[in-house]
Amino acid sequence: MTFKYDIVVIGAGHAGCEAASAAARMGARTCLVTMDMNKIAQMSCNPAVGGIAKGQIVREVDALGGMMGIVTDRCSLQFRMLNLSKGPAVWSPRAQCDRGKFIWAWREILENTPNLNIWQDQVSELMVEDGEVRGVRTIWGVEIQARCVVLTAGTFLGGLMHIGRKQIPGGRISEPAVDGLTESITRHGIRAGRMKTGTPVRIDRRSVDFSQADRQDGDVGWHHFSFMDVEHTLEQLPCWMFKTNSAVHDILRSGLKDSPLYNGQIQSIGPRYCPSIETKLHTFPDKDEHQLFLEPEGETTNEMYLNGFSSSLPIDIQINALRQIPALRNVEVYRPGYAIEYDYFDPTQLTHTLESKMVKNLFLAGQVNGTTGYEEAAGQGIIAGINAAINCSGGKPFTLGRNEAYIGVLIDDLVTKGVDEPYRMFTSRAEYRILLRQDDADMRLTARSHSLGLASTQRYEKMRKKADEIEHFITFAQNFSIKPALINDALSQIGTTPLERGCRLVDLLGRPGVTIENLTPHIKALAAEVDKIDDRRDETLEAAEIRIKYKGYIERENQVADKMLRLENIKIQGRFDYPNMTQISIEARQKLAAINPVTLAQASRIPGVSPSDVNVMLVLMGR
Repeated sequence: MTFKYDIVVIGAGHAGCEAASAAARMGARTCLVTMDMNKIAQMSCNPAVGGIAKGQIVREVDALGGMMGIVTDRCSLQFRMLNLSKGPAVWSPRAQCDRGKFIWAWREILENTPNLNIWQDQVSELMVEDGEVRGVRTIWGVEIQARCVVLTAGTFLGGLMHIGRKQIPGGRISEPAVDGLTESITRHGIRAGRMKTGTPVRIDRRSVDFSQADRQDGDVGWHHFSFMDVEHTLEQLPCWMFKTNSAVHDILRSGLKDSPLYNGQIQSIGPRYCPSIETKLHTFPDKDEHQLFLEPEGETTNEMYLNGFSSSLPIDIQINALRQIPALRNVEVYRPGYAIEYDYFDPTQLTHTLESKMVKNLFLAGQVNGTTGYEEAAGQGIIAGINAAINCSGGKPFTLGRNEAYIGVLIDDLVTKGVDEPYRMFTSRAEYRILLRQDDADMRLTARSHSLGLASTQRYEKMRKKADEIEHFITFAQNFSIKPALINDALSQIGTTPLERGCRLVDLLGRPGVTIENLTPHIKALAAEVDKIDDRRDETLEAAEIRIKYKGYIERENQVADKMLRLENIKIQGRFDYPNMTQISIEARQKLAAINPVTLAQASRIPGVSPSDVNVMLVLMGR
């Protein structure tokens, strides 16, 4: 049997769902191939979306017209804005979700997306002719011809699961690994490697003594992921906190001899920033306790996720150690934690569109590029899907700069620097954090996506209305003068210094502790302006207040970004014979030849390329 499509997406994880949805909505006839339609957008590890920097990526995906934010809002069991005690550059949304409902919400979206078909099967071979992808073949003998292929296979390529000394092939617990596809890809010159990740034990809620745990409720308020209005009906549930202790650690240490991480069974590198509990013991031998979070898996299930206890130790070691924690004295588990090794491909062999440099019209996104996390996968998936659709219909490649989006930082890091461990996004990776806030992702990206035909007109008009209301409010604050007699009593109540003379509202709002919310009851004109905002008022006012309070920082960072953009506009690809450039270091020649950067700015970010090497290139271009 032979099918014909514009685009085939391999894998229906978070990258594959966003890629297929975006490509289809841009008009490309798309086929999404998945091994199990009941596991679409499965949350293989924690059923949570967002977190530090990750939440910003989800809001960017949403602003581009993606679906992860909408699905998260529909399925959220608890929402929290992290880092609120710090500046807005690092405020990060996070939501605990109902795992089962998340799958079905995504499936409903995909099944009702025009131009998109789902095919349940397993891809076994990539079809390539003359260096250009032609489609895929499956284990059932089906040939799916396509102009573009997007590979989003997650941890399934060569997947091998570990619990103690036991090893079982698989891409996820109780799901088969994909064998042979990696070799079908590497024969075309694409380099592959191995990585490792893991997931914690799942616990029966009924066996937990919650009186021995600290309750953690979510935020009460208006925050959400999507910039669109999404109906939310699920009950909001608490998470719970407790700690390990020395008795737990003693039992865990007794099992290290059988740990695949330390007995030579696992050779690949795991995520530095989400380590297993045995790695924590090894890295921090002097710590007597580690924080654990017990989080709900769903609104109606008793299954709970033990965040912070990722492990591949033998089953009896895991359970016996947990029973040394007061809240878990009588714990019953649904399944133990396990580690998994899988194949990934060197992302420096990709362009910024996530197209392979080796095989034309082959795109890669998600964990196959060496990243970890649903959010990083979704961000790559939507960019790959957009560019695959562009390759089918024509148009300018769609890329995002480091000053435009965390997604831009993520992809530039991957294709410029490569990975030697699973890549996780942090706010510290972005040099323009104050420009990439979670509150303004729609202002940064929706217009660009709308011009592609991806972000809907409704979404674009909603963004424009919000932008106009923000500008109107800021203009009001710049022009409205306040006299001391009107406001000093209120300022004393707020705890800030009274005015000695009149000032503009914008200057007063610039003070620490002074907000639109605590000034509004005392200034009638301000209250009237606030009342004029009739759509998502809190979101609009928050964005306006951030713009006012951090105006100087924003302007300074924009200036720095503008200077760097000058280097981004200097195209160097194809202009240098790097191996014979004796004016620069040998390491720089090798790295530049391997990456073949598009711009001078990208060259400057390659590890091993020094500022003096960049200056030499500038001089040579001047000649």
